[in-house]
Amino acid sequence: MASIFDYLTWRGDLDFNQSPPNPVDYAIFSQISYLPFDGIVPGPGEKEGISLYLALNALMKKLENNKHAKKPVFMFREDPDFITALASSNRFKNCHLIGYVNHINAERQIQFSAVCVNTGDDSFSVIFRGTDLSFVGWKEDFNMAFSEIIPSQIEAVKYLENMATMVKGTLRISGHSKGGNLAVFSASRCSKNIQMRITDIYSYDAPGFHRKVFDSEGYSSIRDKIHSYIPQTSIVGMVLEQGCDYTVIRSSETGLMQHSLFSWDVTHNDMIHVDDVSVGSRFVDKTLKEWLGSLDNDQREKFIEAIYAILSKSEVKSINELESSWLISVGRIMKSLGDIDASTRRLILNTIAELFRSAGRNIDTLFNRKTSD
Repeated sequence: MASIFDYLTWRGDLDFNQSPPNPVDYAIFSQISYLPFDGIVPGPGEKEGISLYLALNALMKKLENNKHAKKPVFMFREDPDFITALASSNRFKNCHLIGYVNHINAERQIQFSAVCVNTGDDSFSVIFRGTDLSFVGWKEDFNMAFSEIIPSQIEAVKYLENMATMVKGTLRISGHSKGGNLAVFSASRCSKNIQMRITDIYSYDAPGFHRKVFDSEGYSSIRDKIHSYIPQTSIVGMVLEQGCDYTVIRSSETGLMQHSLFSWDVTHNDMIHVDDVSVGSRFVDKTLKEWLGSLDNDQREKFIEAIYAILSKSEVKSINELESSWLISVGRIMKSLGDIDASTRRLILNTIAELFRSAGRNIDTLFNRKTSD
């Protein structure tokens, strides 16, 4: 089974004029968007960009230099090897990056990051980052359960509109996880002139939308340009409604680990397709949709706010902190749970109980052997 690392070796010597962009390239661009280019790649107000090669070298120097300096925080354990592979690939290292933005605001409950890529083939690519390691980012994702529009989606439309005025040629938009959601949403809400310039929208295991979004005229205008991909045991990509067909991709991992693009199996110019999602994915899909359907928007919001309040009081700031000192973090979370009022505790327990009841009602899905995990 081959991964995007193998692809970087196979196609590393061919630029985008010699071999046009394909779905694997945009999976790689989506993965690049997670790299912490703060202070390295110019922001949206600057016309001059920087080559990916120079940006990667600057990032590696941050890792190697000054032991007392603040180190870049990576989302994925494969990122250091990914940086090395990209820096050796003529196909990618000669691309230029502009318009990098990384904005986190706990008060507004927004985590938004994006970058533009010039591939040198008369097109520009707008890449939206998915959820980072901050609890703010995860909170914003969960807000999709009760909010038709979240702050990052509004920022994504503004970003696309702004960057489209700065660059010429056709546009391609991409993103993984929440980034894929932002890619589709921004394309559906931007002006008609920009929509006409968009040729492709790549969405990788992204959560869906409320029906009002894909029932809109703007969504109808770009529906046929959307390429949506999910892994066999997709969980994130099955949340809410998609509004378009998706392609299922084989993964070398199991369960939630399939969400990582590093686990997806690829060929020389595509990803390896399978017929359908696994029974586990169908079980999660049915359970979550039934569970959410049993709660009105007010109940969803109160539940999510209660969970976030517990995490906020625990002073655990990120997924990284939770993993690196889990015993201390769990202790803080348990203490915070004891500090909440009785009605909030009852709300949390009742909502979780309903989730288990939904799971019980859909347990027969796991015994339908149409596909295997």
